[in-house]
Amino acid sequence: MSPARIAATARRVLLQLRHDPRTVALLLVVPCVLLALLSWVFDDSPQTFDRIGAPLLGIFPFTVMFLVTSVATLRERSSGTLERLLSMPMGRLDLQLGYALAFGGLAVVQAGAATGLAVGLLGLDVAGSVWALLLVAVLNAVLGTAIGLFTSAFARTEFQAVQFLPAVILPQFLLCGLFVPRGQMQPVLGAVSDVLPLSYAVDAMGQVTGHTGLTGDFLRDVAVTAGCVLAALALGAATLRRRTP
Repeated sequence: MSPARIAATARRVLLQLRHDPRTVALLLVVPCVLLALLSWVFDDSPQTFDRIGAPLLGIFPFTVMFLVTSVATLRERSSGTLERLLSMPMGRLDLQLGYALAFGGLAVVQAGAATGLAVGLLGLDVAGSVWALLLVAVLNAVLGTAIGLFTSAFARTEFQAVQFLPAVILPQFLLCGLFVPRGQMQPVLGAVSDVLPLSYAVDAMGQVTGHTGLTGDFLRDVAVTAGCVLAALALGAATLRRRTP
């Protein structure tokens, strides 16, 4: 693993994104628009927005980063870019970490914009630290990036990469505890929810909005989410292919 190669990969990805304003708009603008729309929908019920706004502050970036990362990685594979890069003295983990660094930087900007909008303009009530809320939002976005990098190895076309969205993201969205508390789920569904990374990210958001200080449960949820990010990056490096068959 070479820090110089990781940095060079991240720089190349960011330069490519600079010339793709539609993707940048999707990354930075769409989560903010969705949060604003959600706020207007529950304009007459601010308590509902306070309850689901914080979890969705993490879920929206998670979903968008997953989609953009998986499609972008597959495009580089199908165009032969990955094959050329891996023919040089560059390891798979270098590539994965370079992509994660580039999209992670965008995730910080994305999460900062969404958090600032939700708390500053939309009036999201947060009992705990806004910085803790921002940390979890960034972790969610990076988690989406890591899972997108991993799942892109199993797609042959960009359309197939998009199809992973309902297969990978929607089950986590339904079982993360946003609609029904995880403790009240049917036992099998509860057990499945316990192994899904998004469940812990949503729980961490709940800890921030419901407690004034950092709780032990919050630290546990953040640690689990960060561990899932590292595991997804390692699996992505192990399954990274040079080209699409």
